Amino acid sequence: QVQLVESGGKWVQAGDSLRLSCVASGRYIAAYAMGWFRQAPGKEREFVARDAWSGAFTNYADSVKGRFTISRDNAKNTLYLQMNSLKPEDTAVYYCAADRFYSGFNEEYKYWGQGTQVTVSS
Repeated sequence: QVQLVESGGKWVQAGDSLRLSCVASGRYIAAYAMGWFRQAPGKEREFVARDAWSGAFTNYADSVKGRFTISRDNAKNTLYLQMNSLKPEDTAVYYCAADRFYSGFNEEYKYWGQGTQVTVSS
């Protein structure tokens, strides 16, 4: 079992930067694919970024490419999402996810955190 706890979400203004963290416990995440997803009010949860094989493969949704960076610190068992140039449309609950075998772009990850709220005002 892997437990994931996100933090770092808060209210910010457009153009600001924010870093989200996801601390894992129960297993070491070095061998896990990790991802970030988000769900805006009234919308389905969507893929944001993923890191497979500890940085060997990283991918981003087109909407965040060039602004967001996913990274991890395996020694701290922590996944990060650095978000720059934030826009109001980035407002959502952000979730991290982990899976030992799945590393794709949809919600088939086995382990999920509870989410952290990011609100971007214009």
